[in-house]
Amino acid sequence: MIFIGFGFLMSFIKTMSWTALAFNWIVSIWALQWAILTVGFFHQAFGDSGFHKIEINLESLIVGDFGAGAAMITFGVLLGKCSLQQLLFLTFWEMIFYGLNEAICVQKLNVTDAGGSILVHTFGAYFGIGASIFFQPGRSKHSKNLMSSYQSEMIAVIGSIFLWMYWPSFNGALSSGVAQQRIIVNTVLAIASSCFGGAITSRILFGKLEMEIMLNASLAGGVAIGSTCDLITQPWAAMTIGGIGGILSSIGFQKIGPWLTEKTGLQDTCGVNSLHGMPGVFAAIVSAMYIPSMGNKGFPSDYFTITKEGGSYNEQATA
Repeated sequence: MIFIGFGFLMSFIKTMSWTALAFNWIVSIWALQWAILTVGFFHQAFGDSGFHKIEINLESLIVGDFGAGAAMITFGVLLGKCSLQQLLFLTFWEMIFYGLNEAICVQKLNVTDAGGSILVHTFGAYFGIGASIFFQPGRSKHSKNLMSSYQSEMIAVIGSIFLWMYWPSFNGALSSGVAQQRIIVNTVLAIASSCFGGAITSRILFGKLEMEIMLNASLAGGVAIGSTCDLITQPWAAMTIGGIGGILSSIGFQKIGPWLTEKTGLQDTCGVNSLHGMPGVFAAIVSAMYIPSMGNKGFPSDYFTITKEGGSYNEQATA
């Protein structure tokens, strides 16, 4: 997802395809390694076990991969506006704040976010949008380089399909057992619905399958379902959330993004606010509404006992 998905998805700009791929590769490697240290440090700082050596294992590599995902979302906002050195410097500070934010949310606020919609997607999107203020927004607004072509968009489809296919594994990477199975099922249903929702919205708005919407809105369901993908047990709920995410993202690309650029001057090269920001906020709202009313009702109580530990809901088989 990180090295092929994000890299090729951002190659849709015909003048910056190689920049997107090369910068994605180098910055992701830097972010992955640095995130392991920052997340590990802040979890120990806010935890009860005190400071000790940060273990390097499969889980810590996945945690670093999540940090790289946040960095690539930020990169999508700034694509074409800054140099590699600037990106590396920005990512250095982003991973510090990413680790701090993740530790506070999980350790102190008990945020439930298995798929990272709040901690990865929303954080990366709005960190990048905030940073874009300092990267010549006026100059980039009048640039003619941020244009796509038929060939560049065809190449970008590779990245979009990779992200679409592997999103279930991204959401369920840190889970196991029945919870992981439920995450994968819910995510597949959600991204399928968002793809369909994006296609319908594209036909309504443009009378055709607009490439920008299909490249991005088809992925929004994975973001929208991320905060509740381990909690929902009804297929219709996962499909509804994914479909709304796809429609919301499509409208964002067509209406909200251009309006924000015109009113605020903020530049969002890849439409990160529409793909990651707004669906991430929507995922947080759904999670905030769903969890308080859940109790044991959201799960088949004949089979599972639900307990809250830290920032996630754990389940034990009883039958």
